[in-house]
Amino acid sequence: MDLATLNSALRWVPSWLIYICGLAPAVWLFWQGLTGGLGVEPIKALEHRYGELALQFFIASLAVTPLRRFLGVNLMMHRRALGLLCFAYVVCHLLVWLLLDVQIPSQIVADIAKRPYITVGMAAFVLLIPLAVTSNTASIRKLGPRWRKLHRLAYPAALLAALHFVLLAKGFQIEPLLYLGGISLLLLLRLKLPVPRRA
Repeated sequence: MDLATLNSALRWVPSWLIYICGLAPAVWLFWQGLTGGLGVEPIKALEHRYGELALQFFIASLAVTPLRRFLGVNLMMHRRALGLLCFAYVVCHLLVWLLLDVQIPSQIVADIAKRPYITVGMAAFVLLIPLAVTSNTASIRKLGPRWRKLHRLAYPAALLAALHFVLLAKGFQIEPLLYLGGISLLLLLRLKLPVPRRA
């Protein structure tokens, strides 16, 4: 399949299909947690898996521009869906922590203030809120050029999200560092560097 055919096929993929496929793991994982399929600590496992999926969708949304710029693969029409799926999994991750894991309001506030990985994670979540709220056509029209500036908050939010994972890990673990490295690389690729010519 040549590049033009691939991009044409991608344009025909409906957004609702992206949302359904993207949210299916959330439902499946929750069901697995209820039925004992996530091991002896299902709440911790569910919290972790939701967080990982949030990072994966974050990486997918950040990869859209480099893929188009360097490889000619155009996923721009699906970037909004990928970003909103990322936010949905961040919310799931946060809700599991708030409602199923900690539960005690005073403890939640104390953890946010005293535990660096939680502080960093909450900072990333706060940065993502205005992006999710304005990820619609009406906001794009209303904000105009300011919309693009606002959505650059995704860059520090992505780094903070990856750092949250690194700080959360106990001891040296390669997986969180791979996420941090991948996000850092994608952000570097967004710099205005010369674009290689495709044959």
